[in-house]
Amino acid sequence: MLPILSQDQLHKLGEHKYSAQGCSVMDPMMQKFWRWLVEQIPETWAPNSLTIAGLALNVLATLILVFYSPDARHEAPRIAYLFFAVALFLYQSLDAIDGKQARRTKTNTPLGELFDHGCDSISTVFVIMGTCITLQLGQDPAWMFFECFSAMFLFYAAHWQTYVTGTLKFGLFDVTEGQTLIIVLHLLTFLFGPSIWNIIVPVLNIPMRLLPVYFSFLPAMYQCRNNFSVIVMEGGIGKNGSTVAGTSTIFPVVPITAVILLAFTIYMKSIMHVYELHPTLYILSFGLVSAKITNKLVVAHMAKCEMDLLDSIFIGPALLFFNQYFNYRFNEYWVLWGCFIFCTQDIIRFSYNVCTEICEFLGIYCFDITSKPRLKSSKSNGTKSKWTDS
Repeated sequence: MLPILSQDQLHKLGEHKYSAQGCSVMDPMMQKFWRWLVEQIPETWAPNSLTIAGLALNVLATLILVFYSPDARHEAPRIAYLFFAVALFLYQSLDAIDGKQARRTKTNTPLGELFDHGCDSISTVFVIMGTCITLQLGQDPAWMFFECFSAMFLFYAAHWQTYVTGTLKFGLFDVTEGQTLIIVLHLLTFLFGPSIWNIIVPVLNIPMRLLPVYFSFLPAMYQCRNNFSVIVMEGGIGKNGSTVAGTSTIFPVVPITAVILLAFTIYMKSIMHVYELHPTLYILSFGLVSAKITNKLVVAHMAKCEMDLLDSIFIGPALLFFNQYFNYRFNEYWVLWGCFIFCTQDIIRFSYNVCTEICEFLGIYCFDITSKPRLKSSKSNGTKSKWTDS
């Protein structure tokens, strides 16, 4: 295969320094726990191993809920909700200490930041979908669509703002608070049973499952306003207010808009009701598209390069779109499975190749910090790159 990253991009990525500012409400309290927790981790454990372990737990917990409720309308065994809560707490903890483990073992590299954000982009899709299954939002498919794609958009917008300013900015109500509320929601479901979300709320006359959706509006709008005030009003740190790569601050809106518009158009025009009947498979398929374009945005930020507006992963949604356009030549359910399989292999292949290229350039291993660093010959100038284990 042709390399994904050029030598210039690899050099810039290798020189990248992580920059973040801001602190959410819960972070000072949680930091004490995370600092204690990282001291319990053996120094031989690679930071990226902690990250991928947390992601695997989230994916497994969500797939268990999908198994019992693929249409997001039925109840799962109570133990499944407890497992989801525990898995999300472990993911939150591992995600918080992977950077601390890297600094503790002196193995922090740009790959660690990219790997962390890449896993987060996938985890966002699974966590929000698992929450919708718990709330049985499949009974209100429009709200489920809104909730899932809003979460994907907000995660993308946070990294869009980072691409513009060069700094990841945290708000007062951010990821830690959102994850904690989701953990509490699943613990309540375990304790009182999933039927509590079907209780009609007096006066409001709405099922209780819609209350978390309504309450998520205010922090979501606040976060969205903060991101766009930076992107549109303040501008970037590049020349003439451009991005870190010197490109337009507005153009990154194109890929995420394409994802949402394709998902919405196919959902509305489907005569076989492919989304309403198979919401989890549908959201996973488009969620993987969103995750990949977010990963490419992170790469563009770290490598200070222009972001590609088109991507091969859009072939998946295109299968659904053109099947509708040509009067449903194939059953939409099977085309949706084709879309999901294509998108899954595409993001896995992209992630593997990017990680491999960075590891070879830096002379490191992704999941091993105990072996000696590798010596990589440079193809660009015939010299050898330096030894590194950081």
